[in-house]
Amino acid sequence: MKTRHFLYFSLLTAAVAASAYQAFATRAPLPTGLQSSSVVAGQAKPKLVARQFKFTEGPAVDKAGNVFFTDQPNDKIWKYGTDGKLSVFMEKAGRSNGLYFDQKGNLLACADEQNQLWSVDRKGQPTVLLSHVEGHQLNGPNDVWVNPRNEGIYFTDPYYQRDYWTRQAPDPGLGGQKLYYLAPGKKTAQVVDDQLKKPNGLVGTPDGKVLYVADIEANKTYQYQIAPDGTLTNRRLFVGQGSDGMTIDNQGNIYLTGKGVTVYNAAGQQIEHIDVPEEWTANLCFGGKDRKTLFITASEAVYVLPMRVKGVQ
Repeated sequence: MKTRHFLYFSLLTAAVAASAYQAFATRAPLPTGLQSSSVVAGQAKPKLVARQFKFTEGPAVDKAGNVFFTDQPNDKIWKYGTDGKLSVFMEKAGRSNGLYFDQKGNLLACADEQNQLWSVDRKGQPTVLLSHVEGHQLNGPNDVWVNPRNEGIYFTDPYYQRDYWTRQAPDPGLGGQKLYYLAPGKKTAQVVDDQLKKPNGLVGTPDGKVLYVADIEANKTYQYQIAPDGTLTNRRLFVGQGSDGMTIDNQGNIYLTGKGVTVYNAAGQQIEHIDVPEEWTANLCFGGKDRKTLFITASEAVYVLPMRVKGVQ
């Protein structure tokens, strides 16, 4: 996930949708009736909620359907309630980027001000889960997903130079930009893929068996099988398109972002493109009490879109 306003134009080329790539799928394709139908409810279009931010990112939904998202340049985490109201959940949010709720209701945050992974409780009190791997400072955790099977945490760690850092280069001992897994109860993370150019968005299936990870610099999104020990196997190219943030619906469709939202079914076939009237669409998730509202963070604004399908997280 990108987070700084000045990165817009450099990222557009990398993440604009390429032609859909037919990939092997481990999940069943959509039923025939859904393959020809829009995932959007009726003729709905993205509706502007607010435009008062510098760069919005990292939406995550809690169990009640409220959506939390970040405005990283302003160092805040906001809440968009199921009542449609906006409020500030947390100030001095560690320049948080990607967010995700665990099953206990804690909000995991990629707090890259100090290159850390946080767990934030309901009162907005953070606990640092991770900042280094084998003694080396992380690049800047970017996006995070929690496996519902065991609460293991996957996160991407690309390097994007921030104007609030004193360092001017990554820790060479870290060995690159990688995908990590933090097992339950552990204090150090393990590398689960070190062959990505710049890993960014990621999301997994609700059964905890498949993980999708976008390599935004390579303009590709990969699919992995998740082993019981948390390691990844059977890496396959899912589509020839990178992404900033990602989400998944109850039909197994994968939503990629960049220039609007591009939707692929589980077989890697593009089934829809949703235009968003902003320079860059950073991320999205399903919110609302029924999980049928697509919440979209895009540049300086946030949007909502009624959907025919539902979110699963």
